[in-house]
Amino acid sequence: MIEMAFAAEDLVHTRFAISPLWEAVASVRTLRDPGAHALHLPWVETVRPRVAGLDLARLEALLSGRGSYTPDFLTPPPSTPLPDLEDELARLRATPVREVRRELALRFPSRRLPAVLRPLADDTQAELERLAELIGRYWDGALAPVWPRVKGLLDEDVRYRARQITEGGAWRLFRGLHRSVSFAGGSLRVAKPYDSQVDLGGRGLLLVPSAFSWPEVFAVIDQPWQPSLIYPPRGVGTLWEHRHGPDASQALAALMGRSRARILAELDRPATTVELARRLGMGPSRVSQHLGVLCAAGLIAGHRQGRSVLYARTAPGQALVCAPPGSRG
Repeated sequence: MIEMAFAAEDLVHTRFAISPLWEAVASVRTLRDPGAHALHLPWVETVRPRVAGLDLARLEALLSGRGSYTPDFLTPPPSTPLPDLEDELARLRATPVREVRRELALRFPSRRLPAVLRPLADDTQAELERLAELIGRYWDGALAPVWPRVKGLLDEDVRYRARQITEGGAWRLFRGLHRSVSFAGGSLRVAKPYDSQVDLGGRGLLLVPSAFSWPEVFAVIDQPWQPSLIYPPRGVGTLWEHRHGPDASQALAALMGRSRARILAELDRPATTVELARRLGMGPSRVSQHLGVLCAAGLIAGHRQGRSVLYARTAPGQALVCAPPGSRG
């Protein structure tokens, strides 16, 4: 059991953040052991060919088995609510050499460092640069195409949790995070196969929803890092679902109009305004207008990718598309 002791100041400083870097690293664990992350199998099948040319051995060697320690320098807790991946990779590159070596010793306490990781201990700065470059290339093939959809799910979870705090305070928030998390007597308890007592000391707790953390909860508790709890978001089970058949499409059209229903249904995979216009045979300006309405309704979200904006369904949009027709009335 991990037990985090909260003072009043810690509750005030508790906040949320979304971490692209955490999702990237956690998704490598999913690729390595898809059987333990069966919910993400549709993504695994799509992504494996895209990253087949990347040597992920260094990342895989750093990742622990279930319930074990993974070096925190690999995924430093975000310092802002929504950092860019490049900002997070810059923090990875800037990790002090001494900290990297300390965490490697924690990861491999009773056996020799794997050969693939020896350069990380011997030539730490250069290897951190190579590691950051590898993660960036992996991101481009594995997560950039689906990031708008993933981010939409995470954004919706943060909004939901914020409402819980408003309506019922910290007790209601922590009670609903995960089955292994509980809050009582001023302490947050996380069921883990080891014991640790953590005094937050006025630093507060960083809460990070993560699609690829499913089905586990992870905690960052060691100095010098911000204490953090990484948990699966609500609705993660709908993340890779595809739209239903004609009956569902007709029901959506009756609900919101044919054009918007077609656009929402078409966003099984992220797309730009121009791509949607081409697929649907509609004018780009008309598509843009409908996208604005769907965004305002919280059913889709846009994410800038270079010079383009990719749109994907949020968790509410996904639930609406995938719901049986009779449940929408």
